[in-house]
Amino acid sequence: MVTDLEIMKPATTDAFDGRLADNIVYFARTLRKAGMRVGPAAVTDAIEAVKTAGVGDRDDFYWVLHSVLVNRHEDHVIFDEAFRLYWRSRDLVEKMIAMFSPVAPDMRERQKLKAGETRVSQALFEGHEKARPPEEKPEIEVDARFSSSGNEVLRKTDFAQMTAPEIARAKKALADLVLPDDRVVTRRFRQTHRPGRIDPRATMRGALRSGGELILPAFRTQREVHPPLVVLADISGSMSQYTRIFLHFLHVLTERRRRVHTFLFGTRLTNVTRQMRHKDPDEALAECADAVKDWQGGTRIATTLAEFNRLWGRRVLGQGAVVLLITDGLERDGTDDLSREMDRLHRSCRRLIWLNPLLRFDGFEPRARGVQAMLPHVDEFRAVHNLDAITGLVAALGAGKSRDADPRRFMTTRRLAVA
Repeated sequence: MVTDLEIMKPATTDAFDGRLADNIVYFARTLRKAGMRVGPAAVTDAIEAVKTAGVGDRDDFYWVLHSVLVNRHEDHVIFDEAFRLYWRSRDLVEKMIAMFSPVAPDMRERQKLKAGETRVSQALFEGHEKARPPEEKPEIEVDARFSSSGNEVLRKTDFAQMTAPEIARAKKALADLVLPDDRVVTRRFRQTHRPGRIDPRATMRGALRSGGELILPAFRTQREVHPPLVVLADISGSMSQYTRIFLHFLHVLTERRRRVHTFLFGTRLTNVTRQMRHKDPDEALAECADAVKDWQGGTRIATTLAEFNRLWGRRVLGQGAVVLLITDGLERDGTDDLSREMDRLHRSCRRLIWLNPLLRFDGFEPRARGVQAMLPHVDEFRAVHNLDAITGLVAALGAGKSRDADPRRFMTTRRLAVA
């Protein structure tokens, strides 16, 4: 890597015949592995730009490369983090020495990771990991005829029990999910070339172009749109891990669909729809965490639902909206207000789906007062603890109401089991 002194030197022909051009090429390769769209032509332009503009200080060098390599707003965070890690090697070396030295552990509070830092670090050190000589490990033969594949195990693993690499693979799997085709027919029309319902206005406009000598019929059909999707997610201590993973799935939905509204609640309600619209998922979740003041705190479901119904119900629940309520139903306050607010929410939307991670337990019974107050007012009752559960939710959004997720059937089955 290039040191600080090498960056400060003015760009000369000898410098570009040496290590600086090679490091720019490797830096661009790091950006590409981290997710940016950097092609060979952009790398050549970057080298020529540095050679033409010269490098007076670090800021000049930063903005010359930034002006050539960054073409999208969402790539700024990745470029900034990659530049900090790659072109400031002293801080990185000190961290590595501190990590591997046999000294007492640092008990100071760790600095929060910036958005995009994990991906940039993985892309930066990928070449070093591949260059290591392979370690000799004893060969172990395993009979896998009766074992399941790694993907099947990952899909059934509880989010709360996943390791860091498994969570990364789960996030990638959520991003690759095929979104539901849950379009509904509206009362508005759009033009079509297929014969059917005649569009009088379009027909008359076409006749005016020809002076009325030729009248050809124009046709229209009813427009199909995706209904609004409203998400109310619990971020209390017992739900934090599940909500954090589910937010990655919501980020994919928000990026590919227009009307997705996301609200987080614990003891208060927070609208994070604007934060979820960032292109970079790490930046989106980081801004959500900054906007929420009660993350991993208590739960007041009735109070937050009352605030949503009063302030946001008419704004976001029109045109056949579908509501996803993600909570375990463990209410700390009384249940009379909870039942009333759930009934109001249910009447205001076309479909109310409750996602509860407690359904992962076979012996789960609706004994909690909050669960008993909420169940009669939902259309579907589903789990949300692993990838299979989210895949089933996606299929249910596209297929319509499922009998297997009927809360009344669930309550009847569990009562019979107890009896």
